[in-house]
Amino acid sequence: AYSSRGNRRALRARRIPHDIPEKDDQKANRTRKGSRGGRPPTFRPQRYRQRNTFERLMNRRKQFRAVATRYDKLACRYRATVQIADILIWLRAKPDRPKP
Repeated sequence: AYSSRGNRRALRARRIPHDIPEKDDQKANRTRKGSRGGRPPTFRPQRYRQRNTFERLMNRRKQFRAVATRYDKLACRYRATVQIADILIWLRAKPDRPKP
């Protein structure tokens, strides 16, 4: 249960910001308990959308074997590999580039 109370508590204890949507059954259970159910967790849809965009970028990066497995020993070379992967992702996503 990704959105469980325990997971939220652990993230708060480590001061990690999070935006996890509350499941419908958890919301119904909390409202059924009334004031004993506690206050609803904060959820910002705009920030959640940004998280989704970032996760999709990371998945595209992991399609490159050198990025996913980190063959490079030096951090500067790995960073360059990630930058090359980002450039290739950007070039593939550009719809307005001229066809050769």
